[in-house]
Amino acid sequence: MKKNVVKEKSFAFALRTVKLCRYLNNEKREFVLSKQLLRSGTAIGALVREAEQAESKADFIHKMAIALKEANETDYWIELLFQSDTINKKEYDSIHPEIIELCKLLTSIIKTSRQQLKMENGK
Repeated sequence: MKKNVVKEKSFAFALRTVKLCRYLNNEKREFVLSKQLLRSGTAIGALVREAEQAESKADFIHKMAIALKEANETDYWIELLFQSDTINKKEYDSIHPEIIELCKLLTSIIKTSRQQLKMENGK
């Protein structure tokens, strides 16, 4: 069976997000930003999974584009947590490269899929 890298990485990131939010709630007593991070950070993988069952190439692209929006929002929350001194540099450096990698992967998938759709439609 073909390995689905974005599916694996988005799930692993969601798991890390759950653990980070649990830490933020229990240790930092931070509830508002962590809830936003939890929502967007776990939505990425859910949308990637949903895209697997897309009804068409256009539907697949749309779902992956929403996943990319969620990834960008997640990057925002991570940056805000760092800049507000809620997480330290070590914690930031530990998770930030993962969300950047997911954004790059999703962007690449969307671009490739759009090119394929254009070719299929003869444009």
